[in-house]
Amino acid sequence: MIQTLARSAIAIGAALLAPVVMSPAHAQSITVEELDPLGDGQDDGARLTTLQPAQSVEQGRADSGALGELRALDKVNGHTQTSELPVGGSAQMFGVLVTLHECRYPADNPTGDAYGFVTIRNPQSGAVKFQGWMVASSPALNALDDRRYDVWLLRCKSA
Repeated sequence: MIQTLARSAIAIGAALLAPVVMSPAHAQSITVEELDPLGDGQDDGARLTTLQPAQSVEQGRADSGALGELRALDKVNGHTQTSELPVGGSAQMFGVLVTLHECRYPADNPTGDAYGFVTIRNPQSGAVKFQGWMVASSPALNALDDRRYDVWLLRCKSA
């Protein structure tokens, strides 16, 4: 009995750990059938709509800002620090060195959602702790992973 249970547990564990083979996604057309909202089963001539794969994605134009405003938090003592950095500039914010490489905002809405390309390093060793795009409205989307410090982009300014 115990041996049977042990073999079953091993078989289940092996099945759970087995790699899952995924095939690459391909563009395809999708057929959508509108259903009867009441669910009474009567066919009122259900309409079929065929959606074709998207040919292009319309993107809004972005302007580059000359300055970026960033905020840092020292999680140990709860202090914050806000700094304005010029694009290409660096500043030490608490125990990290922050460099702003690019700062952009929507051209049709300058007060809208800003995003910037930021590098955060350890000032002593120069080791990169974070490098990537930060989005002002979603700071947790792509964030610095540090036990003590948190840094996020607030906004971009043209001058």
